[in-house]
Amino acid sequence: MKDLICGFEKMSMVDYDGKIAATMFLGNCNFRCPFCHNSSLVLNYQNIEKYTLEEILSYLKKRSGIIEAVCITGGEPTIYPDLEFIMREFKNLNLLVKLDTNGSNPKVIKDLVGKGLVDYIAMDIKNSLSKYPQTTSIINLDIDKIKESIDFIMKSGIDYEFRTTLVKEYHNLDDIKEISQIIKGAKKYILQCFVDNGECLKQGLHKIDKEDVLGFKVILDKTIENVLLRNYE
Repeated sequence: MKDLICGFEKMSMVDYDGKIAATMFLGNCNFRCPFCHNSSLVLNYQNIEKYTLEEILSYLKKRSGIIEAVCITGGEPTIYPDLEFIMREFKNLNLLVKLDTNGSNPKVIKDLVGKGLVDYIAMDIKNSLSKYPQTTSIINLDIDKIKESIDFIMKSGIDYEFRTTLVKEYHNLDDIKEISQIIKGAKKYILQCFVDNGECLKQGLHKIDKEDVLGFKVILDKTIENVLLRNYE
């Protein structure tokens, strides 16, 4: 159980809306998005010092009554074979569980939700569907699985959000118009500001200016219930 738990944030006020949460980072990912800011978790996870699940559970037990939720992120958690076991351990502590995912494994998502192990899902919408291969660097990506995950999450009955990290080199107005239809009727969509932390898979990328993002929001507001900007001052 010590092979992929590459990070643990003991307390966060922003990872799970309205809850005091801890965040677990799992290494490895099946995408290679150029703007990924967790490149070490994608390319170098074997060499990162790991945590054991026992260490994390021990901490959470000591913080019972303070920590309300655990966020599981990555990397891509749904490629991790022990994900269900980990979630059950958290649920046994009466914690809410949030899953961050790229939506590439709808079968896993459906199974976990069906077993009552997920309270909140945050799915990344990487781009318009036609540009997914370019944006994820996966040429033969099965786009139908992305669409299946979106459809299931919207109908699942659990809390969710979709989100897109906006990068000038990869996203434009036409992409936003397409996304507005892909997730039409969604309850929550977050436009995230790209931040170059020096560890992205590709260097030299740029954020989209807030003025342009506000223009995107006007379009998205027509089809999506709640459109928010994140990390735009």
